[in-house]
Amino acid sequence: MEQTISLAHGDGGELSHHLIQEVFVKAFGNKEESKFDAAVISMQQGKIAVTTDSFVVKPLFFPGGSIGKLAVAGTVNDLAVSGAKPLYLTCGFIIEEGFLLKDLKTIVQNMADEATKAGVVLVAGDTKVVERGSCDGVFINTTGIGVIHEDTIVPSFEEGDAVIVSGTIGDHGIAIISARGDLGITSPVQSDCASLNHMLEEVTTASKQVRIMRDPTRGGLTSTLVEIAEDFGVTITLEEDLIPIKDEVHGACDLLGYDPMFLANEGKAIIIVANEDKEKVLDAIRQLPEGQDAVCIGKVSDISKGQLLLETPLGVKRALHRLSGIMLPRIC
Repeated sequence: MEQTISLAHGDGGELSHHLIQEVFVKAFGNKEESKFDAAVISMQQGKIAVTTDSFVVKPLFFPGGSIGKLAVAGTVNDLAVSGAKPLYLTCGFIIEEGFLLKDLKTIVQNMADEATKAGVVLVAGDTKVVERGSCDGVFINTTGIGVIHEDTIVPSFEEGDAVIVSGTIGDHGIAIISARGDLGITSPVQSDCASLNHMLEEVTTASKQVRIMRDPTRGGLTSTLVEIAEDFGVTITLEEDLIPIKDEVHGACDLLGYDPMFLANEGKAIIIVANEDKEKVLDAIRQLPEGQDAVCIGKVSDISKGQLLLETPLGVKRALHRLSGIMLPRIC
């Protein structure tokens, strides 16, 4: 009979101790730190960046990733697009009674593997077990800490600044839809879930004129760029035929009535950089697997008005707005 999580795993007794030592400490290391209520960490000189995020994706395992991989990559990326070098993560688990122990071990190992790839250390965590039906298998919260050695991002936009996306959009959203099976479609598309900190370090090395970097997760490319345009009062114009979308993503969206411009991404970055540095940035990130499909999709066309425009191949421009309502719930 397969082992499952029971409420006793969360009561602070022998089963709790065994769970922490045999699942979390075994995967993440830091055995000495696990003896105390807080991890003591040494920080390099400079500013620090702190972010926190919670992950409730359904299903827990999907083509190209799992909630564990996503929890690490998502938090690492939030630090990296802010110009920080990610160093440390904490994680909190809420686990449903009856959850399979082997699945928990897989999720935790996925986290450990992704943390190793990203070069970050999981230094602290917490586990709670709740009654059956109180959560959907497992939820994860992560907090990330990074250091900023210098101000590599200066949000001082100029007309003509290039808008770059690091690869095809909508992959994660379609992978999740396919994995759920609710809508009766299957797709070969895998989630783009990945930590982007190494790629984004190449961006800030290649150019000292990076205006902003963002990861277009919930709400997709459109919602993220609308936020940038409105927050900084600039007009961004995209060229529709330059936006990279896989044929399989287009096909699935046509069947389901979705717009790939609003689908979530978990391994893509938007980079706005001075036009004179556009090619340097593209060359730098195309050297890495996560950025090999990078392309410039538009520009800052005006430093006023705060709007996002899409120009069709016929030269017609229309305004785009952020996502209204829920198109695809539980994607991260």
